[in-house]
Amino acid sequence: MTSTARIVIVGAGPAGVRAAQTLVAAGLAPVVIDENARWGGQIYRQPPESGAFARPKSALYGFEAHKADALHTTMAALLPKLDYRPDTLAWACEPGHLDTLHAGREARVPFTHLIVASGATDRVLPVPGWTLPGVYTLGGAQVALKAQGCAIGRRVVLAGTGPLLYLVAYQYAKAGAQIAAVLDTSAWSQQIAATPRLARLPSTFAKGLYYVGWLKAHGVRIERGVTLDAVRGERFVTGIAWRRSEHDTTVQTLECDAVGIGFGLRPETQLADLAGCRFRFDELNRCWLPELDAHGRSSVRGIYLAGDGAGIAGADAAEAAGRRVALALLDDLGIEAQPVAGQPGAATLERRLQRIAVFRAGIEAAFAPPTRCASRWPDDMTVCRCEEVDAGTLRQCIRAGEATEINRLKALTRVGMGRCQGRMCGEAAAALLADETGRPLHAVGRLRSQPPVKPIPMSPMLYTEGVTSIPEEARDE
Repeated sequence: MTSTARIVIVGAGPAGVRAAQTLVAAGLAPVVIDENARWGGQIYRQPPESGAFARPKSALYGFEAHKADALHTTMAALLPKLDYRPDTLAWACEPGHLDTLHAGREARVPFTHLIVASGATDRVLPVPGWTLPGVYTLGGAQVALKAQGCAIGRRVVLAGTGPLLYLVAYQYAKAGAQIAAVLDTSAWSQQIAATPRLARLPSTFAKGLYYVGWLKAHGVRIERGVTLDAVRGERFVTGIAWRRSEHDTTVQTLECDAVGIGFGLRPETQLADLAGCRFRFDELNRCWLPELDAHGRSSVRGIYLAGDGAGIAGADAAEAAGRRVALALLDDLGIEAQPVAGQPGAATLERRLQRIAVFRAGIEAAFAPPTRCASRWPDDMTVCRCEEVDAGTLRQCIRAGEATEINRLKALTRVGMGRCQGRMCGEAAAALLADETGRPLHAVGRLRSQPPVKPIPMSPMLYTEGVTSIPEEARDE
């Protein structure tokens, strides 16, 4: 069995790299598919190899520079021993194979065992004006800084909630960007109440406190417990309007030319869905997650999940979970795992992950996204920008009694059918549906994934169907 096993890992972030390291140490040579040009994932994203700009790792990753360097160095050492495929999108998954796209060419990648370490994306909850040029997700703002060496604007407001809000603010301010304000929708009281659980990881908690303290010491305005009213502007961002609380009638305004907004992270689960994995609603993450056993095995034999794609837990947990699923895979193959320098055994991994789980529960309590914001969305606010579906269209469909489940709402209004496949609008549509029907979020269901999970050119799809070229008369259409 070991000689015929073909192992594929999707994602070369902390989880994917540690999984690959564990498998290579046992004598296996996995295929590692990564959508990015260089390994590291989002948290340890590397600048372009071309050297278009240069910033030291201490500036790019701050306190985590040594962890980033360790992960980068580990993967560099593994390259001769595995099949690494960067700039490659895994856009579909069927039993026994992935469909991938690299440099405009489609390739089918067979597997007997699959580790999905697909990471996470920003949780987006819209506000009026969120589709204006100059509005970015917090993750997008971070990518601009790490991968392109630039800020999203000259005078930036960062808004929403979650640890990433303060981390991005710190990174931007350290890089010399002007931060007009940090607007946190979470109240100071709920952050204080979560302190006992946050203290389970004192060093991580201390870093968060340092970011906030540093920002205040350098004159960055921080407002907590706010309600976001709208991003202002006509052709582009000119400011943001907000109130000090949900019940405050006084609207505050700030001038800015860019807004970074996000409400925590949501796992990327499309490939697991297409692979046929069973899902469950997770109250902590406030979303649907694949069902996993204690070691990362999914409900489908031979498919494993690790990292934030299995539930938001952060980079340290992703590294531990990546090694843990690789150990489970080796056990399933009947192969004895080999020691890896600097990497813990199974028992230590479990203890580490349990501590992180308590901490993450504290994070979710401290920075819970607003739960009743959908009732405030005006009818003319765009919810699905790909298909240009506004809140009024969704409400009209729901109030007519035509949809009580999210996939039915999708079928009738086209919300979630566009290029983002619901990654940007799916959560907002579900929140609005739950608000209008008076049902809990889990009761309205989850959007079913469809391939391709991200946009791909038409020509590879035609080739897949057996068409080797596009007719001349269709090329300009």
